[in-house]
Amino acid sequence: MFENIIKNVTKWITLTEEEQTLFISFLESKTVPNKTILLREGEICQFEGYIKKGCIRIYYMDEKGAEVILSFAVEDWWVSDIASFHESKPSNFFIEALEDTEMDILTPKTKEELLSAIPKFERVFRMLVQRNLSTVQNRLVNTISKTATERYLDFIKLYPSVPLRVPQYYIASYLGISPEFVSTIRKRLSIK
Repeated sequence: MFENIIKNVTKWITLTEEEQTLFISFLESKTVPNKTILLREGEICQFEGYIKKGCIRIYYMDEKGAEVILSFAVEDWWVSDIASFHESKPSNFFIEALEDTEMDILTPKTKEELLSAIPKFERVFRMLVQRNLSTVQNRLVNTISKTATERYLDFIKLYPSVPLRVPQYYIASYLGISPEFVSTIRKRLSIK
């Protein structure tokens, strides 16, 4: 039941059987129905979640009231609003399940208890933050410097399963282009 999350964290640290058992004791398994909002703008994020099954999006509302998707999270990914979670400050984002989703979560309290009990988990969460920062920086550079087609191809590399799981207008929102232009890109690429 916890095999995948153990594999996920042991990419960066080695755990004894006792440490694995202790780690699992801090996790809360949660099943979230499709279209459930896990976090709303203005709320304080109370979870860091490892996705066992499902698809989640993180988005914000722009000044015109349009949704702007920042990222997706699927199986074997972690999801949270890092700033809100760690600084206990209101979030600027929404986090929503796009499918029935199964997660293992840590709360601020259980994460602190985990880090106190097994200090080497600091490395796991540092690596997750570094990976997240790298992804955000690459996305920013790509948005500024690449064409829509190049951004779409990068999206497919980063999220290969997502186009089969979410509406096209979500992909368009992530890419900052219209759904019609996503269709045009797909048609052009299918011809090549």
